[in-house]
Amino acid sequence: MTTTYWTTAHGPLGPLLLTAAPTGELTSLSVPGQKGGHVVLDDWRQDPGPFREAEEQLGAYFAGELKEFRLPWRTEGTAFREKVWAALDAIPYGSTVTYGEIAARIGAPRAAVRAVGGAIGANPLLVVRPCHRVIGADGTLTGYAGGLDRKVRLLTHEGVL
Repeated sequence: MTTTYWTTAHGPLGPLLLTAAPTGELTSLSVPGQKGGHVVLDDWRQDPGPFREAEEQLGAYFAGELKEFRLPWRTEGTAFREKVWAALDAIPYGSTVTYGEIAARIGAPRAAVRAVGGAIGANPLLVVRPCHRVIGADGTLTGYAGGLDRKVRLLTHEGVL
């Protein structure tokens, strides 16, 4: 059994729950009330040590001093989800793309837009992996596991709105 480490970081989105593997790689970042977000389990170990760099970078991001996270992380998903998540990693700060554009970037057919949306909704690294930068084809702000109000805050922070 692998130990999961956790801590809580505070920021403008509320308390952020961070988890890490024993190797120190970030495995998730969740916000309160997040659809599919993590909750602390009894066998997890609270330890802020593995999260110092993540907390520093999150603080710099929210202070407007950081535009790209450079953290070691490890996520586990299907091959399709991993492709979608890699496409999210390539979306620059202060810009948005559509679900259809993500589908095209990973070589999926236009009909795969719903599957792309499902993979984006399963992103375990909110904020760090910028799923908030994905919008509807008509420019509307659709879907965000952390809540549309937080998506608006993040896009406003990045100067998109």
